[in-house]
Amino acid sequence: MTAFFAALAEHEFLQSALIAGLLASIGCGVMGTYVVVKRIAFLAGGIAHSVLGGMGAALYFGSDPLSGALVAAVAAALLMGWVRLRWKAQEDTLIGALWAIGMAVGILFIAKTPGYQTDLMSYLFGNILLVPQASLWFMVALDALLLSIVGAYHRQFLAVVFDEELARLRGIPVTFFYLLLLVLVALTVVLLIRVVGLILVLALLTLPAAVAGHYVHSLGAMMLLATLLGGVVSTLGLALSYGPDLPVGPVIILLAGALYIVSALFTQSRARRRARASVVTAATGGKAVG
Repeated sequence: MTAFFAALAEHEFLQSALIAGLLASIGCGVMGTYVVVKRIAFLAGGIAHSVLGGMGAALYFGSDPLSGALVAAVAAALLMGWVRLRWKAQEDTLIGALWAIGMAVGILFIAKTPGYQTDLMSYLFGNILLVPQASLWFMVALDALLLSIVGAYHRQFLAVVFDEELARLRGIPVTFFYLLLLVLVALTVVLLIRVVGLILVLALLTLPAAVAGHYVHSLGAMMLLATLLGGVVSTLGLALSYGPDLPVGPVIILLAGALYIVSALFTQSRARRRARASVVTAATGGKAVG
């Protein structure tokens, strides 16, 4: 790890990778919180994997895969949101079908695109070490867009996330804000693709927010803590993978997964201790034991 921080001062590609990880942590901290609290991880996963269709089409027609991913992500978010709102009885099946169709379309386009698509492999599995300067500005723009919309409509999103029926009674256009929320999740998916790749994006989107949820209950505090955890995990993943020359994306996800498991075990153990203490207190009439 010491070698990484020494190399960080010398190599521009490492500095770009670190900036990309920190930029991605903003998106995963803010939007991941909504995904975890609203319990729409399956929907977010469907959006993420449907993106392959847009990437494959963009490659086939000679465009930037990231632009195809952006269009496909927004389209998938709107379509899956509409399915969720209109077809609740068959929601899981239909979203699963759209998920599979999006990937199948992408694979067909890729198969018909001449040559071996090395760029596509970096989008599928992530290659934070090869993030170009243009992608960093793209990530800055997406973060700015996410933060500005969330800042402007935080109270509406809060109402939709926690109680849709109450939000309707208060006159909030629930359908509009729910679909807007999914579109923002779609933008975050595109934001994270460069860091951990399409295959692992759902884990980075949800795990830091899930860990933050173990310790704070305010949505704003959860976003801040999730963003901090995302930044720490991304930086540590980059540092730990540098020496052994390991793929950075999977290392980041393994760290996030390990952090979640340890946190879940700790909070469960703490809850059991508190439950036992309350039982002992009740049994002794509130008097100290011993």
